[in-house]
Amino acid sequence: MTQAPRPCVYYGKDLARYGFGEGHPFGPDRLEAFWRMCRDRGLDRRLAIRAPVRADREALARFHTCDYLDRLEAHSRRGEGFLDYGDTPAFPGVLEAAEYVAGSVLDAIDRLISGACHRAFVPIAGLHHARRDSAAGFCAINDCGIAIETLKRKYGLTRIAYVDIDAHHGDGVFYAFEADPAVIFVDLHEDGRFLYPGTGAVTETGQGPGRGLKLNIPMPPEAGDALVEKIWPRVEAFLERHRPRFFLLQAGADSLAGDPITHLAYSAETHRRVTARLCRLADRHADGRLLAVGGGGYNRDNLAAAWCAVVEAMLAGDEREAADTGSPWA
Repeated sequence: MTQAPRPCVYYGKDLARYGFGEGHPFGPDRLEAFWRMCRDRGLDRRLAIRAPVRADREALARFHTCDYLDRLEAHSRRGEGFLDYGDTPAFPGVLEAAEYVAGSVLDAIDRLISGACHRAFVPIAGLHHARRDSAAGFCAINDCGIAIETLKRKYGLTRIAYVDIDAHHGDGVFYAFEADPAVIFVDLHEDGRFLYPGTGAVTETGQGPGRGLKLNIPMPPEAGDALVEKIWPRVEAFLERHRPRFFLLQAGADSLAGDPITHLAYSAETHRRVTARLCRLADRHADGRLLAVGGGGYNRDNLAAAWCAVVEAMLAGDEREAADTGSPWA
């Protein structure tokens, strides 16, 4: 039997450039916090390490409007002001930094589709708040939206699963594809009555041709692993019903207990189990194609633990690990 290619993980200084300065929750030190734990656990020796790749404007324009990209370029040159109404500051070279985020995600897609890698993880990515025509919530661009448009246009996929376990609702993805029947959307997030962006009610199930293809699950503050485990069979049944041909996981670590700006209480075990279950679904329906992106997470120890759990689940015999629990995850 031919051994599957090793999971690809993207790491390098160009990917770390996407951050808003020392002391900001989304600072440039987030990548190194993850990578230190990867090395300490010996994971780096078991992975295919890929250098960041830079996207061109055409790739960004698959999702974003030209007017917005012009504004982003101007802010990037000036390196001052805000890209939105106060959450997302400009810095010199913000456009170029965002291009490395998007380009790394797109390179991972190419490798997954070609079979050059089996799973992939881009830690500094998952910028799920940006709209087609604006920045939002620390997100200058929306690499998830760019990824989905690329899967549709370049590869002709018509069943793409987007699963988001970040504490914040992935509003930039949801509203961009709310009426799109190609996008099977699942989002477990802190209830919008308590956390930005205030969206993602359970009643938001899609519009028009996309109705019934979107599953929003608001979680109460302090929700932990046990509630995710209780809900997961519903999520998995939803995904099974639609048989996606590609899986995109936004693995935000701000849903872990102790994050400074959110109120959920998961442990890294939720990220491990969700990834393992999605690996199993991807093997069944999508030739193993699972791309995970790091998303949020502002406690450095938390994000390192959660993202390493994602990578470990990709590396593990994920079906074997899940089957040993005797729980609804199995």
